[in-house]
Amino acid sequence: MAAAPPLPPPPLRIPRAKSLKLSSSASREPFPSYKLGCFSCRCEAKSFDHSQSWTTVDRFPAPDPITIFPAPSRSLAGSPMPMAASARESSGKSSKKVCLFYCAETKPLAERVAAQSDAIELRSINWRKFADGFPDLFIPNAHGIRGQHVAFLASFSSPGVIFEQLSIIYALPKLFVSSFTLVLPFFPTGTSERMEDEGDVATAFTLARILSNVPISRGGPTNLVIFDIHALPVRLYWCTYPLLQSTHASERFYFGDNILPCFESGIPLLKNRLQQLPDSDNISIAFPDDGSWKRFHKQLQHFPMIVCAKVREGDQRIVRLKEGDPKGRHVVIVDDLVQSGGTLVECQKLLAAHGAKRISAYVTHGIFPKRSWERFEHDNGGNPENGLTYFWITDSCPRTVNEVLNRPPFEVLSLAGSIAASLLI
Repeated sequence: MAAAPPLPPPPLRIPRAKSLKLSSSASREPFPSYKLGCFSCRCEAKSFDHSQSWTTVDRFPAPDPITIFPAPSRSLAGSPMPMAASARESSGKSSKKVCLFYCAETKPLAERVAAQSDAIELRSINWRKFADGFPDLFIPNAHGIRGQHVAFLASFSSPGVIFEQLSIIYALPKLFVSSFTLVLPFFPTGTSERMEDEGDVATAFTLARILSNVPISRGGPTNLVIFDIHALPVRLYWCTYPLLQSTHASERFYFGDNILPCFESGIPLLKNRLQQLPDSDNISIAFPDDGSWKRFHKQLQHFPMIVCAKVREGDQRIVRLKEGDPKGRHVVIVDDLVQSGGTLVECQKLLAAHGAKRISAYVTHGIFPKRSWERFEHDNGGNPENGLTYFWITDSCPRTVNEVLNRPPFEVLSLAGSIAASLLI
């Protein structure tokens, strides 16, 4: 019987170029990587749009004086893990890539964020102005971010820069991106949320309403990441740390349904830093007023607490000790922000008068208008009435960071790890 004819070979399938996947090690082999926390920044050329153009990030040989501590995060099972490690693990488990745009002020912070994960790629914007002073903006390679997860790192440090950044914030979601995340570490009008008299304008509500109307991207509403927002009466939203969730329901200050706020905190960075102090077993936390206690006491409940209060005596408002004993302790004053610093100075004098051994301070947002940070002296000899041992701030306000860098008692704790983890959710 004649043999059956051989079967024809299966058709050869050649994958399209955009389907080819290189291993992470192969794609990075020609470009060595340097972590910013290890005295330099990674230098890597890569492209999400598979074009022939390359994006280059300069590396920095000098040490970065800004401290990047791994902030505690939580896995799905609830076990704590370092924030930076969480960001790397998230990028390893998923294929999510993020194109991170930034303004001029936030470029150093954006570089630190990108150093936390290979899944975050920096993209630049041409910030120009017309002759009349109005912004002339351009997003390079806008076609290349189609289908990508896109984020913008903003800094509303003054009214003069808000309009040009809002123009970018409103434009990016409309470029057919998969999702859009706005990272605004400091919400600047958060202290203006009260309307006590007829005619008062709550600018916190105004800014919240502007951000609530950011166009929806292909992936849905915009994600908004804010750290330690000042206004207490906010609606309940999801956030990384369960203890940060607020149950206050108020119509005075809220975001609309077209934006998804994610409220984060810099307190985990402070807790990490306190653990590294030689007198970490002698730390007490002081709150300058009841508002600060309401915001942060649950996150710091494992420390002995001291609560101060502002009382009115005649025409003056004086800080008094409400509860707790600072005698012989290293007392850390904790608040969400500082402007002139008058309340912190009064609180420092009060604690020193009650026998505190050392006094330090922490605020997430160091605003310090008109260089008011200059009033804080450094105490390195056990004289807490004369100065602070440490004054910790985060890099949420870039202008302040540039002014106080390497000036004791100030230390800057970077939000880079926390931001990177939020982008990769």
